[in-house]
Amino acid sequence: MNKTADFSLLFVVFIWGVTFVMVQNALSFLDPFTFNAVRFFMAFVFLLIPYISTLHKKGKTWNKGLFIAGFHIGVWLFLGYGLQTIGLNYTTPAKTGFITGLSVVMVPVFSLLLLKHRLSRNTIIGVAAATIGLYLMTFADRSNLNIGDLLVFLCAISFAMQIITTAKYAKTLPALPLTLIQVSTVSLLSFVSAFIFKENHSVIFSSEVMLQKDVWTALLVTAALATAFAFFAQTFFQAYTTPTRVALIFSMEPVFAALSSYILIGEKLTTASIIGCAFIFLGMIFAELPVKKKKSVTQEFT
Repeated sequence: MNKTADFSLLFVVFIWGVTFVMVQNALSFLDPFTFNAVRFFMAFVFLLIPYISTLHKKGKTWNKGLFIAGFHIGVWLFLGYGLQTIGLNYTTPAKTGFITGLSVVMVPVFSLLLLKHRLSRNTIIGVAAATIGLYLMTFADRSNLNIGDLLVFLCAISFAMQIITTAKYAKTLPALPLTLIQVSTVSLLSFVSAFIFKENHSVIFSSEVMLQKDVWTALLVTAALATAFAFFAQTFFQAYTTPTRVALIFSMEPVFAALSSYILIGEKLTTASIIGCAFIFLGMIFAELPVKKKKSVTQEFT
């Protein structure tokens, strides 16, 4: 089961990395909030089907605490995807993948500040390496610095907070209902934001959009695989593998994003960006490596 869990999570990360390019193409026809509203509504429907089919086997699980927890997590998820999708309008899929990946490193830092979890030496080194990498990718060449990089960085913070809040509630609440509330919250907030920030609210029903194969391909893939399947698979399969292994698998997301950008759209990275990517990748891995415990004198002579 461990190998099944690892390969399933790796497949999830592969989907997340590849969909950066697909989402960017779809944004040529849909504004970010409308795209996320439809994507997460479709994901809600995909998750609702298996939940209803197993409802007769379960007791009463819905309560006020569940709704509050799901909404709390969903708000951070909404901010993460909203900022990421808007950022994709101004920066590249590869840079988006790498900067978003910083959330893996931010989680231990926020755990220290909010949950009072101590940081290991490896975590501190990993954060430092990732920070250097982010500087090289976005600040070393001033011509490459843009608002998209900042938006995606804020997106990484939001995703990190989503992980922290999930850790707070997931131990005591059922996974599938919690996921349903999360994705429905993102969809609702995205619909509201689309109406507030866009004049033409019927754009999703226009013939120009309805006839675009790339738009519906991106919506179906991101809704079914990158949202519904991905979030449920992460919750389910983490029970069969270690947190360190999960973090290492998730650190492959920016690698998949860069590879898919190179293969699908021929994106080129500068030398500074490549070095920065390497620092971020190494930082994400190093931050999650277990600290070796020193053997006591008694152990050494036994």
